[in-house]
Amino acid sequence: MRVLTPTSIAPPFARYAHGVEIPAGWRIAASSGQLPLAADGTVPDGAEAQARLCFTNCAAILSEAGMGPDDVVRINAFVTDREHMAGYMIARDDWLAGVARLPASTLVIVSGFTRPEFLVEIEVTAAAP
Repeated sequence: MRVLTPTSIAPPFARYAHGVEIPAGWRIAASSGQLPLAADGTVPDGAEAQARLCFTNCAAILSEAGMGPDDVVRINAFVTDREHMAGYMIARDDWLAGVARLPASTLVIVSGFTRPEFLVEIEVTAAAP
């Protein structure tokens, strides 16, 4: 994969890439948006804890395809308020801590999810040979 970083635009202002090119012939895996719902049905308190659980769920889905965080080419994330951005970004940066090639990333503020206790939703797209 190749990170796309045009010098004609401003650099990313956080830990992500502007774009990622996937070579021809690679396998692609995409998750649905993962809400912060644990296997036992519990929902952690706070945006950071919720984002960590969302990333844990994304990692489990990627594992089914023989992939992991190193293979992620795009993260789409949604939070219900600007105050949740910092917690999300801490969890994202921790999840990507060992990743050399950063994925493209989008963070959107939304009005809410299916249950009021959900503060974060995350989906990932990954590619591997």
